[in-house]
Amino acid sequence: MVVTIWHNPRCSKSRETLALLQAHGITPQVRLYLQDAPSLDELAAARTRLGQPAAALLRWKEADLPAGLTKDAPEAEILAALAANPRLIERPLVLTETAAALGRPPEAVLAIL
Repeated sequence: MVVTIWHNPRCSKSRETLALLQAHGITPQVRLYLQDAPSLDELAAARTRLGQPAAALLRWKEADLPAGLTKDAPEAEILAALAANPRLIERPLVLTETAAALGRPPEAVLAIL
């Protein structure tokens, strides 16, 4: 199984999730999403695998949040904001070919493995 983590090494939850995966014998593909931003299509696919609204992928307390963007905004508007500014992406996100989970708490990602 291919496991990918959208990782920010400056984030404690991201570091904890990566360490948890490694402790379970998983060597994930590490994507530094701030330097290698996901495309709109990749974000839409991640949202589908996550099985939650696009709002779940957004860091709502981020200072760069576009004015007027709400949790009730259309999916396309939220995904476009994420594609335009990857700092808004909730982290960490762990993906397999068929599922995704946010590492908040880190143990939540174990459910998809």
